[in-house]
Amino acid sequence: MNTLSIALKEIKRDFRDRRTLFFMLAFPIVLMLILGMALTNAFTSNASIGSMKVLVKDTSSGMLSQSFQAFAKEIGSTGVQFETAKADIDGREEVAENRYQGYVELTDSGISLYGSDRSALEGNIVQGMLSAFTDKYNAAAAVEKSDPDKIGLVFAGSGGGYIQETSIIADRKAGSMDYYALAMTVMIALWSAMSAGELIRSEIKRGTVARLVAAPVSRSEIFIGKIMGNIVINMLCVVIIVFFSKFAFKAYWGDHLGLVLLVLLTEVVMAASFGLAASYLLKGTSSRGLVNLLVQLFSFFGGAYFPVDDVGGGIMSFVTELSPIRWANRGLTEIIYSNNLSAAWPVMGLNLGLAVLFLVISATIMKRREGL
Repeated sequence: MNTLSIALKEIKRDFRDRRTLFFMLAFPIVLMLILGMALTNAFTSNASIGSMKVLVKDTSSGMLSQSFQAFAKEIGSTGVQFETAKADIDGREEVAENRYQGYVELTDSGISLYGSDRSALEGNIVQGMLSAFTDKYNAAAAVEKSDPDKIGLVFAGSGGGYIQETSIIADRKAGSMDYYALAMTVMIALWSAMSAGELIRSEIKRGTVARLVAAPVSRSEIFIGKIMGNIVINMLCVVIIVFFSKFAFKAYWGDHLGLVLLVLLTEVVMAASFGLAASYLLKGTSSRGLVNLLVQLFSFFGGAYFPVDDVGGGIMSFVTELSPIRWANRGLTEIIYSNNLSAAWPVMGLNLGLAVLFLVISATIMKRREGL
């Protein structure tokens, strides 16, 4: 009962601190809005490719020439135009000058395609189409040797057969607002460390620590009650941000919101435990300065302000992996966009494991002191 009373007291005290509460809620919401709107184009993956022109020099004869002409006519409806090269035109030079996206030479010995790095995407598309044509032509050549009357069946119904489209992109992909709604929420959960670092120090500043120690309440009840109250108020801020972003900014949180909130709760517990341990390990304002510095570094390198997916290897990759925000962002992204519920357990296990470690450190140091 004493533990709950102390926790309730902490919650009421934090609610009275309107400046801090306003900052905890207003800052991430405003930042979410600014970054989400300003960086919209950075999260779009729609690429538009216009018509493509391919230069053709045909010195072949017989079946290859006839088949390619039919192929070129059919492909013209897809936006790829095959133009016959004039005698005085150097096809390779035309491609090098980026006037054409490809240059094809047809001879009786086969087909040659020349492309440019300046039109790599278009060149890959043309190469894929020619590969499909070559496969069908080889099949037709084999049929011609055994049963010439059935050659037409090879090319019959090939309307869309030269371009095979396979989607490897999920039905839902994070937009800028979706990304920053998640990133800001995870960052606010980590901010619990800053307020938790002041749990004991604030009592010392106000001169109330002696009254707490003299009261008929065990130090363990005070310890647990303060941590519990801090976790509740910080988790409440996290929940408000989640639902505000969901309904006001239409941010996508997936179909497993309960599990998402559970992961965020473990991060709040870990962050609060870290802040409390830092206040016991370091004296005075040094602990507050260290916690604030680490929280900002974790936010920066963990992807709170910009995506950090492609950081390469080396020391940069190692630093980003140390950020709790990085763990949470990666796990929550898997849950929200891939419905991979198992991604929650490593994040929750790591958060709770660190929380236990920090709480044990804090409790051990507190027992050695005369007061709190």
